[in-house]
Amino acid sequence: MEAVKEGKKVKWSIDALHSEIGFKVNHLVFANVRGMFREFDARISPIGKDNLGSRIDLWINAASVYTGDIKRDAHLMSVDFFDIENYQDINFSANTYENLDNDGIFELFGDLTIKNHSGRIKLDVEFIRLIKDSFGNHKAVFSVKGKINRKDWGLNWNAALEAGGVLVNDDVWINCEVQLVRQTGGYE
Repeated sequence: MEAVKEGKKVKWSIDALHSEIGFKVNHLVFANVRGMFREFDARISPIGKDNLGSRIDLWINAASVYTGDIKRDAHLMSVDFFDIENYQDINFSANTYENLDNDGIFELFGDLTIKNHSGRIKLDVEFIRLIKDSFGNHKAVFSVKGKINRKDWGLNWNAALEAGGVLVNDDVWINCEVQLVRQTGGYE
């Protein structure tokens, strides 16, 4: 916290062991399927005059998708969805914030790229706390939520249900718990 008080800009990276990039999709009209990505990395570089004004570059390995069902995961990696043979990475890049209150609630705007389809999205972010862990690492903890329409990113596959409706809803709910760790000597 001293670095912020002194006006120094702090560099952060994601603590992948203590973070989760998750999603939820309605399936079969009445149920939800939850999933996550197991491989990802992010770099957060300060810009502007405060630490809130940072550039975020997030990389996700699309082949690391995990829903708890091997067949479903293989289908998600196929040409019907992520097409990992041709598009291995999912990327998110952001540097625009809107502070909604003084209690750590803000909106984050950035560009999401899946299968060479890019689009601007808004994520709701809640700053949970700044802590020093038992190893002396300075960490910032955030909760991130949002919603996208999967078809905007070329994830179009679906199947009609005999009783009406479709197998997979278009809306994908994003739900992330993120721990950032201050880089050693991570000041500008």
